[in-house]
Amino acid sequence: MDIAIIIIYTIALLIIFLYSLAQLNLLFNYLKARKQKDNAPVFDFTREEEIPLVTIQLPVYNELYVMSRLLDNIALLEYPKDKLEIQVLDDSTDESVTTTAKHIEKLQRQGLDIKHIRREDRSGFKAGALKEGLKIAKGEFIAIFDADFLPEKNWLQKTIPYFKDENIGVVQTRWGHINRDYSILTKIQAFALDFHFTMEQVGRNHKDHFINFNGTAGAWRKTCIEDAGNWQGDTLTEDLDLSYRAQLKKWKFKYLEEVETPAELPVVISAARSQQFRWNKGAAENFQKLYWKLLKDKTVPFKTKFHSFFHLLNSSMFLLVLLVAILSVPILYIKNNNPMFAWYFNVIASFALSTVIFFFCYWYTFKKIHGSGFWNFIEYVKMFFTFFSIAMGFSVHNSKAVLEGHFGKKSEFVRTPKFNINSLKDSWKGNKYINKNISANTILEALLTGYFGFALYSAFKLQDFGLFLFHIMLFLGFGFVFFKSVTSKL
Repeated sequence: MDIAIIIIYTIALLIIFLYSLAQLNLLFNYLKARKQKDNAPVFDFTREEEIPLVTIQLPVYNELYVMSRLLDNIALLEYPKDKLEIQVLDDSTDESVTTTAKHIEKLQRQGLDIKHIRREDRSGFKAGALKEGLKIAKGEFIAIFDADFLPEKNWLQKTIPYFKDENIGVVQTRWGHINRDYSILTKIQAFALDFHFTMEQVGRNHKDHFINFNGTAGAWRKTCIEDAGNWQGDTLTEDLDLSYRAQLKKWKFKYLEEVETPAELPVVISAARSQQFRWNKGAAENFQKLYWKLLKDKTVPFKTKFHSFFHLLNSSMFLLVLLVAILSVPILYIKNNNPMFAWYFNVIASFALSTVIFFFCYWYTFKKIHGSGFWNFIEYVKMFFTFFSIAMGFSVHNSKAVLEGHFGKKSEFVRTPKFNINSLKDSWKGNKYINKNISANTILEALLTGYFGFALYSAFKLQDFGLFLFHIMLFLGFGFVFFKSVTSKL
């Protein structure tokens, strides 16, 4: 049994180490990209004949609290009215349908070409709505915004011109966060998303590795969508799916780090859970659907295949982290009861380098957004350990999503509830979309809090503190997720 535990533990640590090396390579790519001047061809919008027709798609479903904010913001976009079409792809089943219709009528009277498009059923979920709208879209280019996104007035002027390069299929912008400082939960979500939208997206895009359209705050060339096989609803992340299919068709993606599109982060843990579940399960589904096709494509370079492997398996790291966490307690006892394995534990101690790599990668992202300096570094250290603690606390929930994705279990597309939270004064209490049920995962998270409490006790019992910091993070992470999951239901 001891040998089996050691083998599984080592394999998991090795894969995590390889993943950290992939992230380190992206950091090097990012640093190179920062030095490179962008000479991409762009449309000249001072010439009317170069301004293309654009369709904006707003896929929404039961967005009672944010629809007015969304529509008012989109109406402010600066673009010739005769070159702009807006589609509100409304699959809602609640009273928001009526209020949205009235708001759209008001905007129509103001001269906007805006349509309220409804379907009889929600087949294909968001992908189905986007596909339905595409059938009648007038635009050569399709900009997409989820209900909680608030693009700046000049967003179209900053993005659409890059489509002058006929090989560009997608232009994606970086997400911003209007409620970053609302709570610990929103801070750690912003911390993780900033890393993805800064280092990962730039690092991959700079070397022409596959990146993904992030479902919103970006624009597609209509012919690219059609050429890649259109939107498909057989995974929970239709954006990642279409992105890979498009790049397999040799379409290029343009990522604009400097163009920020603000949005609202989930403020309740049940909302964050539903979003995390969809993203993590969808990534695993897309690995099963697409990676083997990419692997066999002889025109795709090895390094792109390597990065795509870890890109599509990004969510699967939660499963490995959970495995390492659970096995770390018996490993602690094996280490102290079997001196013969002393050499082994000296060797695997080198895998701590993974944490060092992650630490430096996340620091470059953090200081790019918040600045460097001593006090910002201290704030970063606190945020780094807080983020990884809570991320590990989510590992049970996310591992379930990953396993369902890999084993092909189908589930409904569950939207992330929006709250219209803009400042610390705003409250989420009374939101009708909050899930009030306590899942079996929450009970398991409570048990794991106790399990890692025992791990802390074991450190003192055995006088071995080699894994003490790791177990503190696990104890606090699972405790936080369990506590917030219960109190958010009250």
